[in-house]
Amino acid sequence: MKFIDRAYKWFLRVANALQSPLLLAIRLYWGWQFWQTGMGKLSNIPKVVDYFTSLGLPVPTLNAYFIAALEAAGGILLALGLGSRLIALLLAGDMIGAYVIADREALTSVISDPSKFYNADAFTFMFASLLVLFFGPGWFAIDTAIAWYRKKHQKTAAPMGS
Repeated sequence: MKFIDRAYKWFLRVANALQSPLLLAIRLYWGWQFWQTGMGKLSNIPKVVDYFTSLGLPVPTLNAYFIAALEAAGGILLALGLGSRLIALLLAGDMIGAYVIADREALTSVISDPSKFYNADAFTFMFASLLVLFFGPGWFAIDTAIAWYRKKHQKTAAPMGS
């Protein structure tokens, strides 16, 4: 029994040590994917505006520029690990919006035909965003460096009084 306990503790140490590299890989890959998607939209903005118009979105031109810029800039920020959780929240919202507005059939078939749901274009983008949102960016991120710097240089206020 001691052997199993030690082996499991070793396994947990290894798994925990791999968490940050995995989060880095997710951020780099999906940050790049978001950037490419956003830049593709920005370079073909008339097509995106036409598509958003066909979906019945209000102010399609403004929405097209906003979504394209969010995905391009958000992809860079996600990859760098800067403002990670906030940008992951916005990108996840973008992908949820893509399900609700553009691929409602996939969304409504999440129970009856899950393959439609997870084969939709938005799924992996949303899933990667949710991972960063809930687990954070990991150790290899600008957010982590900023938090470390602030903690190291935090000044403690001297108590006032007698």
